[in-house]
Amino acid sequence: MADSDSLKVPFSRPSISKEEETGVLEVLRSGWLTTGKHALAFEKEFSYYMNKVDDSVIAARKAAGLSAKDVISLAVNSATSGMILAMEACGVKPGTAVITTPYTFVSTAACAKHLGADVLFADIESGSYSIDAGKVEKLLAADDKKKIVAVVPVHIAGNVCDMERLVELAHKYNVKVIEDAAHAFPSLTKLGYAGTICDAGVFSFYVTKTMTTAEGGMVCVRDQALAKRMTVMRMHGMDRTTWDRYTSPRASWEYDIVDLGWKFNLPDLLAVIGRVQLARSNEFFEKRKKIVSLYNKAFSGMDFIQVPPDGEGNAWHLYLARLNLDKLKINREEFAKALQKEGIGISVHFIPLFHFKYWQKLDSNFRAKNFPNAESQYQRTISLPLWPDMTEKMAEDVINAVKKIGEANHA
Repeated sequence: MADSDSLKVPFSRPSISKEEETGVLEVLRSGWLTTGKHALAFEKEFSYYMNKVDDSVIAARKAAGLSAKDVISLAVNSATSGMILAMEACGVKPGTAVITTPYTFVSTAACAKHLGADVLFADIESGSYSIDAGKVEKLLAADDKKKIVAVVPVHIAGNVCDMERLVELAHKYNVKVIEDAAHAFPSLTKLGYAGTICDAGVFSFYVTKTMTTAEGGMVCVRDQALAKRMTVMRMHGMDRTTWDRYTSPRASWEYDIVDLGWKFNLPDLLAVIGRVQLARSNEFFEKRKKIVSLYNKAFSGMDFIQVPPDGEGNAWHLYLARLNLDKLKINREEFAKALQKEGIGISVHFIPLFHFKYWQKLDSNFRAKNFPNAESQYQRTISLPLWPDMTEKMAEDVINAVKKIGEANHA
């Protein structure tokens, strides 16, 4: 892919202001760079954001048999780290299994494998990128040995899965639901924000996401026991925080290791960026929606392209344009290369896991033919530029390039 500096319209670029720069300098000069007061404040501020919902959400949660307790947020150094913590706390271990979608980034399923569990895959819905709840139930119903302990839906591009149906299945089959909400901030639904609906939710603050800490993430839960377990496991299985041991004048140097944990903490140097980005997140959201509206208006008049699915609470992290290949003389790869030649940064989200050698060797049935919806969406999807500081001129450049290529290669 072409270097972003040489592109007319880069695929993605973070929105960084003087406030983020000032925050980073403050931390650098403070003498405390790792996890400390900014990481703790970031967690509290993120929880406050997620808990700020009206009474109708609380009522809907209670009606669906969901907890109405406040959200607890735990900052981590990546969404992958957060997913490992959430899965482990929810009972994922050797001898168990999780259900997820093949249409996701590899880390979603890899986290379960790192914990020694098996991974079962359910195809996506025919009209969207979301996991098909009906196919999830088939896997749950066939689980005679009760190995499945969790379902992991992925809110692709910020478009929220059918969480009401998945909640029903969780109750019926007594399994946990861990939301991969890496793309879904902020996605408000009738049951609350995506990532806070079920047992646990994991957000990503990677540099391309809807808000960033450069690298980092957040885990959200409502259960104190889960939060306590993840807090310990996040820092080597230690019973006390480094911040407490090194900064309190009355703190003892002693600590205990109560379990075999990891080092998944988020340092203040990154957390301070997250605090500023969180405060700007609604502004980012509105700017992304403006670009989406320009795209949708233009593409709705072109028969060779289909606008992305748009469900309740869509965060619009990505713009997944779907080509109608029967209207074109070229395939997705050729269309993508033509866009790059026009100076448009593009990507593809995602390569389904059944295309990768590692996952193929685990199961001879894990092939494209057995997941027709995921394969069909993959073969015709291109991710177009979408980021807060895109100008209308940039959006017009993307639209004009798409139109030019489509018309020149129309079937």
